[in-house]
Amino acid sequence: MKTESIKKKDICRDWYLVDAKDKTLGRLSSKVATILRGKNKVNYTPNIDASDFVVIINADKIKVTGNKEEKKAYWRHSGFPGGTKTKLYKTLDSTFVITKAIKGMLPHNRLGRKLINHLKVYNGDSHPHQSQNPKLMEI
Repeated sequence: MKTESIKKKDICRDWYLVDAKDKTLGRLSSKVATILRGKNKVNYTPNIDASDFVVIINADKIKVTGNKEEKKAYWRHSGFPGGTKTKLYKTLDSTFVITKAIKGMLPHNRLGRKLINHLKVYNGDSHPHQSQNPKLMEI
């Protein structure tokens, strides 16, 4: 029996709409990362971009558990001595927080950088992707 590999012409991309209102950040991120990766499809191939597009609305109404609202910090380093910059969760935009959480769950290579472009995150109820007819996905 041969192992079948998906071809570019066989890829069918769907659009999903996710409402993040009162959802936990980690659980939402892991489900969306699975969809972006393409693992929900029967013909999943790890090295090919066969992913779907995901639109997340109401990102400003996401919640975190425990004391993360006040204590969770995001940091980066410029590469120079003393170049550490830290920002707290409550000071950041929720679209950045969701995007960063999902990006951390994708592969850290060329494919992961391509997959994160299939994610669209919006703070309000409205989004400009109605013409793609996204399917409502319940998490």
